[in-house]
Amino acid sequence: MSAIEEASDTLAEVNLDDTHNPLTENLESDPSSNLKDILVTVGATVPTGFELTAADEVKEKLGSQSRISKDRGKIYFEISVEKLSQVHRLRSVDNLFVVVQEFTDYQFKETKEDALKDLEDLAKKLPWTDPLKVWKLNTNLKKRKTKHKKQNQQSSASKEKLNDDGGKDSANQKDADKELLDHAQNTPSLKSAEQNTEETQEMLLADDQSDGKDEFLNITVNEDQAGDCKKGEAEAQVLKFRVTCNRAGDKHCFTSNDAARDFGGAVQDYFQWKADMTNFDVEVLLNIHNNEVVVGIALTEESLHRRNITHFGPTTLRSTLAYGMLRLCDPQPTDIIIDPMSGTGAIPIEGATEWPSCYHIAGDNNPQAVKRAANNICSLLKKNQNKESGTSWGIPIDTIQWDICNLPLRTNSVDVIVTDMPFGKRIGSKKKNWDLYPSCLMEMSRICRPGTGRAVLLTQDRKCFAKALSKMGHLWQKGHTVWVNVGGLHAAVYLLKRTLERAGEKRSYW
Repeated sequence: MSAIEEASDTLAEVNLDDTHNPLTENLESDPSSNLKDILVTVGATVPTGFELTAADEVKEKLGSQSRISKDRGKIYFEISVEKLSQVHRLRSVDNLFVVVQEFTDYQFKETKEDALKDLEDLAKKLPWTDPLKVWKLNTNLKKRKTKHKKQNQQSSASKEKLNDDGGKDSANQKDADKELLDHAQNTPSLKSAEQNTEETQEMLLADDQSDGKDEFLNITVNEDQAGDCKKGEAEAQVLKFRVTCNRAGDKHCFTSNDAARDFGGAVQDYFQWKADMTNFDVEVLLNIHNNEVVVGIALTEESLHRRNITHFGPTTLRSTLAYGMLRLCDPQPTDIIIDPMSGTGAIPIEGATEWPSCYHIAGDNNPQAVKRAANNICSLLKKNQNKESGTSWGIPIDTIQWDICNLPLRTNSVDVIVTDMPFGKRIGSKKKNWDLYPSCLMEMSRICRPGTGRAVLLTQDRKCFAKALSKMGHLWQKGHTVWVNVGGLHAAVYLLKRTLERAGEKRSYW
């Protein structure tokens, strides 16, 4: 089980201190208050260009409105604590973080020294207590889930067949949610922010020395309890951290490295943590976009976009981007969805996972790519078996080797086509695309159902695609266009709708 798969089942909490009323104050004012009624704010990075798609998913699955950041590729949304378990299961997000504090109009000083000095002073004034408690809960629950997964794997290996109880996953999820809420409600309230921060550090230090015990630990404990936990230990082990600064804008008199260095130094002085750029426990995020400043703590160790792929190719598409493309075409139950140039199968595998009521076909002319796709499908089947879910017997997907210009499919038999077309860089060439693109569009129009069929096509060779599409306006109607960033390349995702006109014989269009 990969770290990404483990992270997908992790619970995470976040808090945006916009109102300067931390979570602990709410608990102190009403100790019997139900944490399910408390709203927290989640920050998420998403594929550039698919911010609206990610916001739609959050609205659909969590019932929350999202705010799109001025800095492209980020969204923020509020959820109740009882829905925290679903955050890591969003398909369109890459990374998650808890926001310590956000400044929408931060005024930087004119000189480099003064601006960096302000950032150093800022680190000492931020409301760290609740975000650190959220980070700790996220870390503890991740360890707990990892141990639970290993036990499930050992248990399933000893069984001759899978359990037929398909509702087990949902029951386990409810138990995890209830446990989180009960734990948070039983956490003692704090008398002051300063005392709270000191007690939080003591808890973190003590927990790092534990012998792998997996039980939930209170994030805030009194000094006597913390001292008891440390008794018998050789020496206190300090948390390791690093600061990652992402800066955009041309009006700053400092670089990202300057900001990360000075802000990180202030954080180190404040918490007495140890700086480590590689083997860190806490990653503090400093996002600066013009005058917008957001300080956060990362909740994901690496991007969630690698969740489905174990065998990568030279141009493997990110799963989050694949999800965004699939969502654009609005798959309906019983739809037949194909990717005629699937490569390692990122798009069909994502589709089969999220839209199991459709049938997905992954095809490619490269035998090595087809083999990688088959291996990725097998890995997904094994993952489902480990979860002992009701769908562990299989998923609605198949893979085949074929020629994109001569597909072995009946005319008007496909509902949706979603594919990542060759850019002409790592695979193929720009010159070959002038022959390939029109031939592909013609063959796609033959197999796609007139009137209801649609296609979502990603390409960076926009000039060649526009020329090919202009010659086939009678077969394809261009709808929505999403501008995206793929590995630093400016590309476009085109949503096409199949017209009612019958596809004719193949012919040259140049």
